[in-house]
Amino acid sequence: MMKTSQSRLAAIALAFAAWLPLHASAGLLDDDEARRAILDLRAKVDALSRDFNARIDAKSDKTATLEMLNHQEETMQEIARLRGQLEVLANQIATSQKNQKDLYADLDARIKKLEPRQETIDGQTAEVLPTEKKSYDTAMELFKSGDYKAAATALQDFVRRYPDSAYAANAQYWLGNAYYAQRDYKNAIAAQEAVVSNYGTSSKAPDAMLNIASNYIELKDKKNARKVLQQLVSKFPDTSAAATAKDRLAALK
Repeated sequence: MMKTSQSRLAAIALAFAAWLPLHASAGLLDDDEARRAILDLRAKVDALSRDFNARIDAKSDKTATLEMLNHQEETMQEIARLRGQLEVLANQIATSQKNQKDLYADLDARIKKLEPRQETIDGQTAEVLPTEKKSYDTAMELFKSGDYKAAATALQDFVRRYPDSAYAANAQYWLGNAYYAQRDYKNAIAAQEAVVSNYGTSSKAPDAMLNIASNYIELKDKKNARKVLQQLVSKFPDTSAAATAKDRLAALK
């Protein structure tokens, strides 16, 4: 009976000691503090196993066997407690890793929203911030819907916030058109002149000059209208705007 009980106890201790590294590793040892805690618990179980083996080797009488059997329940309770602590630690590490993964995914998504994107504007490729494009698109949607007053405010705000944007010349140009649509010809002229002076290399510059002339015509100022049209033909001779300017010059005579 003594040998059977001793063998059972040794088997229990050794089986649990073998179970620990498999259960505790499971890919969850990224956290140093949790790793140290698991290693400490494993050491305690190993110590229990060694104690059992030492007692079995040193004791052979019935009294020693009974003493070890009396300690069996206490030992098994300690093992159960350690196992519970290991499960709690494993769950904490798994939860921590999931939270970290979710955090990294969220940060990555946020960073992508802030990264510049390649956009083709008037045949030219340029890098544009997502917020920048959204602001421009919103202003243009207002213009297309016929809400010229709101569009003018949005476009003016865009140019103020993004003066170096690849969309800036377009925004300034459509700002002039928004004023024109409201019959605010003086502000329309000023807005289109800003296109020519600030974004002279933009493809919108010739059209802006043509619009300046149109606004002068609306103001019954043929002299300035003719002057701007002549400047347009001279400055941008090979553009469709220049061809239109020639026709209008002929009509103004």
